[in-house]
Amino acid sequence: MKKDIHPQYFPEAKATCACGSTFTVGSTKPELNVEICSACHPFYTGKEKLIDTAGRVDRFRKMQTKKTEISAKKGVKKERVKKQTIEAKKR
Repeated sequence: MKKDIHPQYFPEAKATCACGSTFTVGSTKPELNVEICSACHPFYTGKEKLIDTAGRVDRFRKMQTKKTEISAKKGVKKERVKKQTIEAKKR
């Protein structure tokens, strides 16, 4: 390795989460501030905690309900068409 080109490594760097949890990690900075850690992340805690930015979750749910309504209407139309073709074959 070349000398004097690598940053200083701190094996006991202090990391602080937004939830208040603190832990030590290895880093090139002596202190780190993180938004989500394993103590508050939904995957590790098993709790659903939505971090919504600009209403994206609501917009997604709105699109999903609209899609199911449209597919339900199409399903009704398909059933009508099936009934009409069956009746036409009977004639």
